[in-house]
Amino acid sequence: MKPSLVRSDFRRRFFRNRLAVSGLFIVGFFFFVSIAAPLISPFDPNVPDRKSVLAAPDSTHYFGTDESGRDVFSRMVWGSRISIKVGFVAVGIAILIGTILGAVAGYYGGLLDGAVMRFVDVMLCFPSFFLILAVIAILEPSIYNIMIVIGITGWMGVARLVRAEFLTLARRDFVMAARAQGAGDFRIIFSHILPNAMGPILVSATLGVAGAILTESALSFLGIGVQPPTPSWGNILTEGKDAIDVAWWLSLYPGLAILLTVLGYNLLGEGIRDAMDPRLRDRGA
Repeated sequence: MKPSLVRSDFRRRFFRNRLAVSGLFIVGFFFFVSIAAPLISPFDPNVPDRKSVLAAPDSTHYFGTDESGRDVFSRMVWGSRISIKVGFVAVGIAILIGTILGAVAGYYGGLLDGAVMRFVDVMLCFPSFFLILAVIAILEPSIYNIMIVIGITGWMGVARLVRAEFLTLARRDFVMAARAQGAGDFRIIFSHILPNAMGPILVSATLGVAGAILTESALSFLGIGVQPPTPSWGNILTEGKDAIDVAWWLSLYPGLAILLTVLGYNLLGEGIRDAMDPRLRDRGA
């Protein structure tokens, strides 16, 4: 099938999936909010107003204020930037590491494949979240350390996925033809095999963003993630936990934002996977 026809078939299949379109809309909405934060935010997220401490939501403070009098809506808007940044950078690191190791293992096989896969197995023996907690406890809590740590502890699934794709694609006729024409390993891997393996990698990356955002929120909620006064949905939830009896809005709005964002990326990833599934195409779905 020609590339143009494949893209057209993908778009048709994707936009027929209402859940996938809903996920795309949610992801697009929060991405727009993060980009337009300076325009959307009515107040400085870090400037307190002692006259409006724990004020309930109203026409001035749409999501109320926190115990320092800071506008929660503004902090939510700016916090979306933290979540998007952590999600994309952390997943980018994981995809880079996992793709390189998985490609090398799947293409060359043999002892190299065995060594890489055993290393993956060892890494999978450690619960990822507790490994992240241990590393963050040693390092200084910061957004940069969080992005790096989430990235270097989340590549194992990508490596397995890429390895499986390479094991299948490396024996296809177009790879044999390229090798017969004298193409080197580097060219075969990056020009012939990897472009054909990008579909599953894209799906894994989309789903991985949701996991990274959830992990960052959990770390910030525990107080070892993004540190105040920098706003993040996780540390806003922490403030809400301490004042849940008198300020329900501090828990409701960031909780909903995390829920919707993670749901959006999951729906988007599932939609991309279904649209790229050749079995559905073969059935004429």
